Amino acid sequence: MVSAAATSVADGSPDERDEAAATPRLRITEIFHSLQGEADSIGWPTVFVRLTGCPLRCTWCDTSYSFHGGAWRTIDSIIDEVASQRVRHVCVTGGEPLAQKRCLQLLARLCDAGYEVSLETSGALDVSAVDARVRKVVDLKAPGSGEVARNLWSNLEHLLPHDQIKIVIANRGDYDWAVARLREHALDGRCQVLFSPVHGALAPRELAQWILDDHLPVRFQMQLHKLLWGDVPGH
Repeated sequence: MVSAAATSVADGSPDERDEAAATPRLRITEIFHSLQGEADSIGWPTVFVRLTGCPLRCTWCDTSYSFHGGAWRTIDSIIDEVASQRVRHVCVTGGEPLAQKRCLQLLARLCDAGYEVSLETSGALDVSAVDARVRKVVDLKAPGSGEVARNLWSNLEHLLPHDQIKIVIANRGDYDWAVARLREHALDGRCQVLFSPVHGALAPRELAQWILDDHLPVRFQMQLHKLLWGDVPGH
């Protein structure tokens, strides 16, 4: 089914069609205002821009509704909606936002507008072209995710001190893998490292005790939004 808007563009003059084709757009699942639940900006009122699509299928994914669907939005309209929320922090997330190449334009535009911008990315796609002003939160995939082979290790060379590495841990095997990678790549010397338990799979207290027992230079985190709102989408 072709929308009325699409029909209008298709029937327009060549100049109108060229202008529509040249307008930078992204497929968006949702834009919402909530508290940041993770990483170093946890607790800050934040606008989340969730892009549609992801090439990974992690076993513990809690946003599978963003894999398909969504609506095309111009970058200008996204910026306008973010501005209407009157907050300083913006998080671009997914899905996997970098799967849409114009995500890079959105990130730069948000930084130009003066926002504190973070990017939540799977670690499977190249981050080298991400604007240096953006706080990258790179999610290294442990074996329990089912996607450990997708880690793009060259991304480590593009991390800045304000970036973060997040490892979501489902069990002791994931923890041991994470500790081995922490030491092998000296991750804590690159940026802040976050260990997070899979919600409902690993008791947070258990992971916390492992970190303490091993004297790890990592930051334990839980998903604040899950504590406040459970699994309700849009939080």
